[in-house]
Amino acid sequence: MGTLDLNNNHHSDIKALHFSINAGIATITLNRADHGNALNLDMVTLFADAINEILNTASVRAILLTGAGKNFCVGGDIRAFIEEQANLPAYVDSLVTPLNNTILKLTDSGIPIVSTLNGAVGGAGIGLALLADFVLAAESMKLRCGYTAIGLSPDAGSSWLLANRVGVYKAKQLFISNTTLDAQMCLRLGIVDEIYPDSELMTQAHALLKMLQNGPSKAISRVKRLLDHTFTQRTLENHLAQERRFIIESAGEEDVQEGIFAFTQKRKASFS
Repeated sequence: MGTLDLNNNHHSDIKALHFSINAGIATITLNRADHGNALNLDMVTLFADAINEILNTASVRAILLTGAGKNFCVGGDIRAFIEEQANLPAYVDSLVTPLNNTILKLTDSGIPIVSTLNGAVGGAGIGLALLADFVLAAESMKLRCGYTAIGLSPDAGSSWLLANRVGVYKAKQLFISNTTLDAQMCLRLGIVDEIYPDSELMTQAHALLKMLQNGPSKAISRVKRLLDHTFTQRTLENHLAQERRFIIESAGEEDVQEGIFAFTQKRKASFS
């Protein structure tokens, strides 16, 4: 499946977001490089359209989330905030409501996500970055929360996702202090999973995507569903019941037969 033009109803010549599905890998590229890939209404709309398309495409095995140019995403578009000053609460709502709906659909999909972070990551960009199961950073990557610096509280799931990775107290401190963290500090805190030279970031991401593409997609999806909300929305009793249901479902599938035979024959499994 080639690149989908999801921009028929938008008037800008350069699309704020590029999207394609190729051999089971869906690639979403934030594409406002001249503005640090800042989120505006156009980008949020295209992001929602892209995720709907992905969720309606059965062949998708993994998602890559990346940014064009020198930065992943600096957060919301402050210039748009200034333009909408008289009407700011309604404008913010028009961004956040569809973005939240899309984030929930994406996290409930069970599809593994890889994000590649270079340059600046801030504000809502933190939410988009940390939606991923595998967060890969370039050496140039820097993170700064930035919300409280302009009197705002977090959005785009950034507070939930950052706290999930660093703990509640550290997340609070980062949001309140707006300290800038370099890639090495992000790695130490567990915000990112690997750091690569900028020139190698995409090569490493594609190697990881290849592993996901060839893996047992149903089992991977169940791992995500079991672990994504482990400590927040489920008692141990509920969690054990969900684990039981998932492993019984898995046991009835061809992937398990193939996995078991491959193991006994000391060969690499070829999953359906």
